[in-house]
Amino acid sequence: MKAMAYASYGGLDKLEQLELPRPKVGPGSVLIRVKAAGVNPVDWKVMGGYLDAIMDVTFPVIPGWDVAGVVEAVGFDTPEFKVGDEVYAYGRRDSVHFGSFAEYMVLPASTVAHKPAALSWEEAAALPLTGGTAQRALDALDLKPGQTLLIHNGSGGVGQTAIQLAVVAGVRVLATGSEKNHEILAALGAEPVTYGEGVVERVRALAPEGVDAVADFHGGALEATLAVLKESGSHASIADGSVMGHGGHFIWVRPDGKELDRLGALVNDGKLKINVVSTYPMQEAAAAFGESMAGHAGGKIVLTEFTN
Repeated sequence: MKAMAYASYGGLDKLEQLELPRPKVGPGSVLIRVKAAGVNPVDWKVMGGYLDAIMDVTFPVIPGWDVAGVVEAVGFDTPEFKVGDEVYAYGRRDSVHFGSFAEYMVLPASTVAHKPAALSWEEAAALPLTGGTAQRALDALDLKPGQTLLIHNGSGGVGQTAIQLAVVAGVRVLATGSEKNHEILAALGAEPVTYGEGVVERVRALAPEGVDAVADFHGGALEATLAVLKESGSHASIADGSVMGHGGHFIWVRPDGKELDRLGALVNDGKLKINVVSTYPMQEAAAAFGESMAGHAGGKIVLTEFTN
């Protein structure tokens, strides 16, 4: 099969198109013919070697943990799916080797879910990691209707999903972002707050008694978080493990098809939208990584099928 892969850690120049063996389909697993693959910052961070201390790697590595596609084959004892089903998944494995930047990907059936009919292939591939992360963070914060949540980096992929999930739950949302993204934040149901110097004062002006919870989807925000959080409040971060030393939750999403079904139900009910801002054919994965590294996408970047 065609795949984008790298044979050693490094930068964008390490990513190349290769012909690699199609993965085998074991018991309880699903072989997916990839229609689209989501691009996330963790993909190029793994390629750069930044997660080497916590994840085993087998080279060459095919990056990509988000996938949407069609079931090509199923292993023994896999009654949940049949050939031809449209599915999507957050496909992180314990060992980094086979990812979604390829023509085929095999995953345990427990991590796969049926694709919501309301989503295009590109939208479906953009949802799993960011959606699961947002959902897990909000579950940890355990907010009640009428409470106030501050989101750091509301305009990123995780932030945009979290805003929508919180609004559906009846939570008031304040979300930081650059002024150019304030319109996006407001359209999702949040009250925009300009990030950077003075953010604490701007949040206090909107919530003088403090906020009930804070979700940090950027990092480097602990001081601001503690300055605006009520004494009884809760906080979580996906980028700063030091929050655990201050009573916070450090979030690392797990592959779980049933959790994806929760998100899919909201999508089909029209309560959750996915913002795909850029697409690239699979062979242009390096260009997609470059856009992600720039950090100004304002939504999700997705790879589609090979065109060469």
